[in-house]
Amino acid sequence: MVTHIFPGQGSQQKGMGGTLFDEFPDLVAKADTILGYSLKALCLEDRHKQLVQTQFTQPALFVVNALSYLKKVQETGMRPDYLAGHSLGEYNALFAGKAFDFETGLKLVQKRGQLMSQATGGGMAAVMGVSADQVEDILRRNKIETIDIANINAPSQTVVAGPKEEILRIAPIFEAAGTIYIPLNVSGAFHSRYMKASQKEFEAFLQQFTFSPLEIPVISNVEARPYKGDVKANLVKQISQSVKWTESIRYLMGKGVDTFEEIGPGNVLSSLVETIRRQPQPLVVEEEVIRPEEAKARQPAASVVSQAREAGGLSGAITATNLGNRSFRQDYNLRYAYVAGSMYRGISSPEMVVKLGQAGMLGFWGSGGTKVQELEAAVQYIQGKLTAGEPYGVNLLHSPNDPSREDQKVDILLKYGVKVVEASAYLIITPALVRYRAQGLRRSGDGTVTGATRIIAKVSRPEIAEAFLSPAPERVVEKLLQERSITQEQAALLKEIPVADDLCAEADSGGHTDGAVAYALLPTIRKLRDELVQRYGYRKEVRVGAAGGIGTPEAAAAALIMGADFILTGSINQCTVEARTSDAVKDMLQGVNMQDTAYAPAGDMFELGAKVQVMKRGVFFPSRANKLYELYRQYNSINDIDQKTKKMLEEKYFKRSFEDVYREMLSSRSPEDKERLERNPKQKLAFLFKWYFRHSTEAALEGRPGQEVDYQVQCGPSLGAFNQWMKGTPLENWRNRKVDEIGEKLMIETADLLNARFEALARC
Repeated sequence: MVTHIFPGQGSQQKGMGGTLFDEFPDLVAKADTILGYSLKALCLEDRHKQLVQTQFTQPALFVVNALSYLKKVQETGMRPDYLAGHSLGEYNALFAGKAFDFETGLKLVQKRGQLMSQATGGGMAAVMGVSADQVEDILRRNKIETIDIANINAPSQTVVAGPKEEILRIAPIFEAAGTIYIPLNVSGAFHSRYMKASQKEFEAFLQQFTFSPLEIPVISNVEARPYKGDVKANLVKQISQSVKWTESIRYLMGKGVDTFEEIGPGNVLSSLVETIRRQPQPLVVEEEVIRPEEAKARQPAASVVSQAREAGGLSGAITATNLGNRSFRQDYNLRYAYVAGSMYRGISSPEMVVKLGQAGMLGFWGSGGTKVQELEAAVQYIQGKLTAGEPYGVNLLHSPNDPSREDQKVDILLKYGVKVVEASAYLIITPALVRYRAQGLRRSGDGTVTGATRIIAKVSRPEIAEAFLSPAPERVVEKLLQERSITQEQAALLKEIPVADDLCAEADSGGHTDGAVAYALLPTIRKLRDELVQRYGYRKEVRVGAAGGIGTPEAAAAALIMGADFILTGSINQCTVEARTSDAVKDMLQGVNMQDTAYAPAGDMFELGAKVQVMKRGVFFPSRANKLYELYRQYNSINDIDQKTKKMLEEKYFKRSFEDVYREMLSSRSPEDKERLERNPKQKLAFLFKWYFRHSTEAALEGRPGQEVDYQVQCGPSLGAFNQWMKGTPLENWRNRKVDEIGEKLMIETADLLNARFEALARC
């Protein structure tokens, strides 16, 4: 569905209109007669600098917007499903909807511009970085009663209006509250109570006109809903009341509108719409059906999908916001069924998580390999930025060699009330994980068990999926009860729910991987989910998402067609502005192709033989890491390795002696650890070799020059596919890649691809 949107004052620019004046000479002549001056000369030459003056700006914009709309209809032969305009632009929307003709619209706008230009002593200011509700709260807390909300342009962009001296006086108050406060160069307090005199005069002027029923629904600035017939009343109110632009766009999104075309000069409204679409949910409103004569269908129908929709075969074309599972989006407060998975050592940074949350997507901070203090600082940062319930989560990585680290991190998560975790690399269900799951469990009125926390578990094996789909192991629950870490009530409720709220079937991916094939894994996990939900009689839906190899619309579409309730990306987010790794690594990742990855031992699970997928292009790390693991399996002690091999390791891999490595590694260990290592030569060998994995990770994160060949960069082939997709576009360069824009682009183009494929199938 399509909405045409018309810009208001502020979009004017010298040269606007261009050839339109010559293409519609009759209308331009009428305009010149009404106005008493040459509109073409004003717009194209503006010799007297009048284009910025309200009494000239508004008529000029109205005419240019109107001619642009007529040109659009002339070229396409199609009309939009809805119309909307910002402030002055609403008059163009009403003209396009046939409420009045061109001449009437211009006369109305001319009078409006004259009245608004006469308003003096008022001022306006843009407030950015906070919501309109927060702006009102700042005004209320500081007992500022002389300022009104004039425009709600976007979720974090509000315009206030009032006496000019008050607008200037309160600037420090808003700046102290952490906002961006910019006084605007205007003469009046438009869209506020201070326009009442102009409003009264304009109301009297309107009485001489009669308006026709709308042929296309027009969204009112005042109500953020379609006009219901009283055009005059709305136009009178509009002068002194707020422009509810954000709510208007949300309303249209709720009606299934997925395309907004700005008609007129500039792209101010297009930018606002994109901002709005990244943040709030669509506004779904149940209301009476608009009469057919008030909403004529577009002619001709644009596609097979729209034809099927009009015939009742489909409820609406596929859009980015309705992909995936609806309940998943609702439960996690998401605009898109899109998740960005965590990356080791905080590469999925707090900034990345915040960007995604503000855009209505779920991001996880990568806590693996980090210290407890880093986790606490990251949570504090994220919570300080996401203050309006936006989604976010934190990774919880299985630590088989150090369970206490997992416990400490759960303590922090519970201390700060982190509601969502991504459980990854788990081989068993641990007490720390169950303790997190138990928090806030209660039975709701309808008998279902709900809690204060949610777990999304990444799994790549059926047996691990089964463990997460089952209730918490009795032995773990009993242990926690004995430690008084959970209550008897929590223990009883744990028997009625699975360990994880939702699963993500992770196929071959960057980082820890079992090399699973997506086409085999996802259906298997979904079938297992259905069996276990039935076996245990769970009353709440368990969703299954897909991860691994998703870096293009084709890959995302394949996952969704297989039944994925959401998609999770990883590697593609590492090569973005927000990723917390070095520029040197991002420069290397930008050139990765699909074949440029390999498998290597996982440093944190070295002894277990776990694997990670890493970049192999331009580095020796994969081959060197695999060589170290082969030596570990072959020998029981560092002393058993021949001198030639040891010398090669010291000179080429470690670039220092084993003694120096051992001393460095022991510097952060207790005497008990040293004694244990000396008693077990095999363990000491692993301890020494694991230095290389830590060193290679830190060298990459810091971008240490001269050590590039040893960089350990965990990465899957999806990044290679993504790089190829971005060839020849501005996003080919990683410095232009923003994690939220990538996510939105992927979802939008996936929806477009599915629409096209289904249409092609329908024609077969």
